[in-house]
Amino acid sequence: MSGKVKPIVVVGSINIDLVVTALRIPIAGETIQGDDFQQHFGGKGANQAVAVARLGYPVEMIGKVGWDSLGSQARASLKQAGVDVGAVDVAEGPSGIASITVSRSGQNSIVITPGANAQVSPEYLDKHEERIRNAGMVLAQLEIPMHTVEHLAQLCHRHGIPLILDPAPAHAVSSRVLSKIAWFTPNETEAEFFGRQIDPALSAAQPSRLAQEFLQTGVEAVALKLGARGVLLASHNSSVVSLPAIAVEAVDTTAAGDAFNGAFATGLMLGMKPVDAACFASAAAAISVTRRGAQPSMPSREEVDRILRMQQ
Repeated sequence: MSGKVKPIVVVGSINIDLVVTALRIPIAGETIQGDDFQQHFGGKGANQAVAVARLGYPVEMIGKVGWDSLGSQARASLKQAGVDVGAVDVAEGPSGIASITVSRSGQNSIVITPGANAQVSPEYLDKHEERIRNAGMVLAQLEIPMHTVEHLAQLCHRHGIPLILDPAPAHAVSSRVLSKIAWFTPNETEAEFFGRQIDPALSAAQPSRLAQEFLQTGVEAVALKLGARGVLLASHNSSVVSLPAIAVEAVDTTAAGDAFNGAFATGLMLGMKPVDAACFASAAAAISVTRRGAQPSMPSREEVDRILRMQQ
């Protein structure tokens, strides 16, 4: 890569994932026997940064880890993956934790304790504003405080930097943020949440209508991640495009959306048209669900190119 290439900057969470595999996800009040336990480095922000790095594109992370040993390990793991961690500071208190249960069919249930991620403040972004100003694209999620995401949207808008927002975990996003988003990328669950805020009758069974409604909120473009139903793209400047999913045998869907977002941003920065970038990202996500863990599941550029050739 040339030194003039603008990096992707990821602003978001850095977690340690505590993963239990079981026959199925337990219902409320139920205790079941687990099959396996593993510890991985995760967090939607960190996952997306690693996804970009594994694809060979320059990426910088803005976030915080705790002062515990898990935090130092998570920071070191990001650096080893190829992520620039110059803007990953140590906060007082524990690191972020995600408790994940994965069923044998590959579905998951996740509970997140934010820890140091809650200390990623607007002032912290101002400290690293130069990184944002020099980015080619910025990725964000909702595992850091909402007022920080709002401030990030303002910074990106001020400097003319495209912002991709992964609205997860789903909670209300103001029009001040939506009007400054280049790409809004909810999955089925999140799309339904936001759709019902617009119209209680809307559901993920109506992806085209959902996408059109999201465009009316002010976002420039939408990529709906529909799992086994593929991806739907919509923007103000083009017609709705539906892309089928790549058929694979899923063992763990954790971080599939993060693999998509990291690869989608990478594709766009490599000069791909949105449809081609979405195909590229769908291949990355398909590979990720065939592996256990979040960051360990992120594929290389060679692996993504290989699976795309197989689809031709």
